[in-house]
Amino acid sequence: MKTYCLVILTFFSIITSCKPTAEEVVVYNSVDQVFSEPVLKDFERETGVKVKAVYDTEETKSTGVMNRLIAEKDNAQCDVFWSGDPLRNNILISRGITAPYQSEETALIPAYFKDKENQWIGFSARARVLIYNKRLIQKDDLPKSLLDLIKPAYKGKFTIANPLFGTTTFQIASLFAILGDSRAREWMQDIKANGVIIATSNGDVKKRVMQGEIAFGLTDTDDAFEAEKESDDVAYIFLDQQNSGMGTLIMPNALSLIKNSPNSENGKKLIDYLLSKETEAKLAVSSAQMPLIRGTPLPTNVPSLDAIKPMKIDYNETSKVLEEIQPWLKQWAEQ
Repeated sequence: MKTYCLVILTFFSIITSCKPTAEEVVVYNSVDQVFSEPVLKDFERETGVKVKAVYDTEETKSTGVMNRLIAEKDNAQCDVFWSGDPLRNNILISRGITAPYQSEETALIPAYFKDKENQWIGFSARARVLIYNKRLIQKDDLPKSLLDLIKPAYKGKFTIANPLFGTTTFQIASLFAILGDSRAREWMQDIKANGVIIATSNGDVKKRVMQGEIAFGLTDTDDAFEAEKESDDVAYIFLDQQNSGMGTLIMPNALSLIKNSPNSENGKKLIDYLLSKETEAKLAVSSAQMPLIRGTPLPTNVPSLDAIKPMKIDYNETSKVLEEIQPWLKQWAEQ
């Protein structure tokens, strides 16, 4: 009898030890944690899938987790890359790090905002804007175009985040794609000669303008909307909206499934969850991001993409431009 009980106990201990661990998904994320974490927590609560998230720092936006993914290419530790723009996703594609994935939700996203082979899919976009302090400069006196920043009237009055990181890199790369290498380099040298102040991040641009240290600067819509809520002295405008203007850079969030990831099925579930009207509506409320799926509820303070003249760029080609100009850009920033 004792032997029989021992066999039963041993059997149950084996069964218990073989129980699968809780389902999980690993996401590397370059989007502001304060906005993206609540969405990931909702996914976790609604699906029961544990989310392990690795976030970029404010100062190394988009480059830290991207470089980690490159280093882990032969031993993938991440399932989904959630980027604040598609440029880094395209760099990962060029290195063979991503895998194609198309869900039913992918079809809801306009073709312009996704990779042709579905190696990245965009959703919830931001735009680059000019944020300004109304106590220091009047709206009518502001530049109307990025190209106006070289004018003597703005000498020493404006700031941009370090162009080696985050969405500022994207904006500079898009200018090179639009203007061509020679003209874009000349513009970069001219804004430096005109006293551009290099901030550590978009958040730092926002802070300096809010505090009245600098009259205006370039940042993203989410930072601009937050600044407007925090201070009556701050407002923003979209640049290059004239008929002849080159338009404002639109930056969708971008999702990529990582090749040979440890939890690929859960990675697909997370992508499906993020590519939804519900998620876009949450991000519109929390961070004033502009939905890409038509019919998504839109708060009154968030502009529709239909009302903005977009900069017409090829996201894939702009990614290639970014890699080409990176050494020169580093030299420019360190001069």
